[in-house]
Amino acid sequence: MKILYVTDLHGDAGKYRLILEAAHTNGAAAVINGGDMLPLDGDLHGSQREFIEGFLSGHLSDCAAAGIAWLGLPGNDDLKIHDAVFDKVCRKHKNILNLAQRRVIFGGFEFIGMNWVTDYPFRLKDRCRRDGPGYIFQAQFGTGLLSTPEGFRELPDWPAYAEGLPDMVEELAALPKPANPAKTVYVIHMPPAGFGLDVIRSGEKVGSAAVSRFIIENAPLLTLHGHIHESPEISGVWKGRIANTVCVQPGQAKTVLTYVSIDLKSMVVERFLEPV
Repeated sequence: MKILYVTDLHGDAGKYRLILEAAHTNGAAAVINGGDMLPLDGDLHGSQREFIEGFLSGHLSDCAAAGIAWLGLPGNDDLKIHDAVFDKVCRKHKNILNLAQRRVIFGGFEFIGMNWVTDYPFRLKDRCRRDGPGYIFQAQFGTGLLSTPEGFRELPDWPAYAEGLPDMVEELAALPKPANPAKTVYVIHMPPAGFGLDVIRSGEKVGSAAVSRFIIENAPLLTLHGHIHESPEISGVWKGRIANTVCVQPGQAKTVLTYVSIDLKSMVVERFLEPV
């Protein structure tokens, strides 16, 4: 079975259309979206909801009508307050599936998603977690923010607040368990540490040690990541291997659509960059 994987589209309607066209061209059974699906312009409480109920709902209907499954999850830049709306849109169709903290079976493979990320300096904290016990917070760019129906809730002491939340180790442990890891694909927005998939423009490596350990301990067939758009450009690495697990982080750029094609039987993985 062939799938296409894309991540970090941030509301770019043209890229959504191109990835569906690519799925047709490549004979893909499914498109997997790794998160950060929604636009970042304007009032996010309004613009992101409008995108879900408008363009994204129509796009997912187009996928369903074409017989192409769509499996995805919100990312750290997608306000958590919109999760219920996204879930409602997904439930309109049989093979349009929200993967966030869920396990689904498609085409004889298990897909398990997680969209928590290791904390970063940016203010939006809806999906941020400490990486593990003793985690040292980076210098922050301001007070933390959580989305609420009324607007953003300000957190004057984000590190203290985060200490009361589960960490990445605990969130990973809470995921549904696969029946057969050798036929399991994890879609984890946060990239693992130590494999060149997590390098920001400064050259600093910001991946999750918790995610790396989880992959080593659970040995799935494949893991799909995103979050650090520029990492493949900076490190020169978009695919790695942890023991028998293939790990993919295709990256994303403004001027091109970046995605990968994966044959889950042969494990042939190809990366594509198409002008937009």
